[in-house]
Amino acid sequence: MIRFFDSLFTGHVDMDRETVGYAGTPVNERSYSDEDLAAALEKAEDIARLLDRLGFDTFWGAEHHFQPEGYECVPNLLIMNLHLAHVTERIRLGCAFNITPMWHPLRLAEDYAMVDHLTGGRVVMGVGRGYHTREVETFGSPLLDQASNRDLFEEQVEVLLKAFNERSFSHHGKYYDLPPRVPYRGYQLETLTLVPRPRALPVECWQPVQGVTERGLDFMVKHGIKAMTGGGVAASGTMEPVVRAWQAAHERAGIETELGENLAVNFHVHIADTAEQAIDELRPYFEENVKMFGPLRLIRTLSDEQLEQMADPALAPAAGLPTVEASIESGSTLCGTAEQVTEGLKAFEERYPGIDRIGIGHPIGLPRAVILEQLQRFAEEVAPEFSTMVSEGVVAHQV
Repeated sequence: MIRFFDSLFTGHVDMDRETVGYAGTPVNERSYSDEDLAAALEKAEDIARLLDRLGFDTFWGAEHHFQPEGYECVPNLLIMNLHLAHVTERIRLGCAFNITPMWHPLRLAEDYAMVDHLTGGRVVMGVGRGYHTREVETFGSPLLDQASNRDLFEEQVEVLLKAFNERSFSHHGKYYDLPPRVPYRGYQLETLTLVPRPRALPVECWQPVQGVTERGLDFMVKHGIKAMTGGGVAASGTMEPVVRAWQAAHERAGIETELGENLAVNFHVHIADTAEQAIDELRPYFEENVKMFGPLRLIRTLSDEQLEQMADPALAPAAGLPTVEASIESGSTLCGTAEQVTEGLKAFEERYPGIDRIGIGHPIGLPRAVILEQLQRFAEEVAPEFSTMVSEGVVAHQV
């Protein structure tokens, strides 16, 4: 049963409707001024303030780097969330996600633990492997070599969780030798202690799920990591196999779960007075979202030929690329009147009874004013139709 409504914002700048979509400005030709890129931080603050007032449970952000195109402009979630905690009262602030291969795991552990204390426990931990070669490889970690990326990520998460959950710990693996075997103040160094450790243990930790590999899912279940799916890759239509594979991973570990338990799902949501108006308003931004994520191989249905055509505004509209209508039909996008969005969520709730957390998001480039208006409409016209109201999340996290 749906109990919590969250919102996910990846840090994009406002984009003019005339420049987005399959016939709009090519991705690699986008470039914004420093002032425009920094405005994404103010945009995040405005969204967080509104979500806090409306009673949403968690505001999730994304860590990304080196994007003059204006798509994802927040390089440090922990700094961002520390600031947001000072301008909001009770909303939780989620990391979706700290890209672990771009960190030393102990620096990430220390920074999270500090922010955890300074915000009174309002920041939610999240880890991810990354999907931009420009980001991960620039920081000196593998991404093109997916096997090495997976190996590194898993060892880093093991170090991170040891640091959180064990008073004194050591780790001697393929990538990290912690602590190093050195003398220290008259004794041989054998263990380390994270100072400070987080307030509440074990730490609530989330990870994105885009594929259904047994190794990846089994690793998450083993370490008690919760899963999040949807959002920017919702157009790929992978929801059903992800939910089924997630339950199967728990079964392999001998854990009985309801379908969708410990899994959060993000939707792009757009509400208007009529279905036709909602589709018309959303269409170019939906297409821009595909343009951004498609070449990163996060929309798995696209062929090499389609990816090549998508880069050309003259060819893209006739390339058979994903449409907002098809995404609505598949249930990946909730777009229409408030009643239609409510019906879509009710049907989803019935199909996946274990899912209790839904994220309300928006495609790349949607202007700040539109996002704020959409969140207001959702809170007023959709959320009250559910048996557990958004406002109950306020009570849960004020204790």
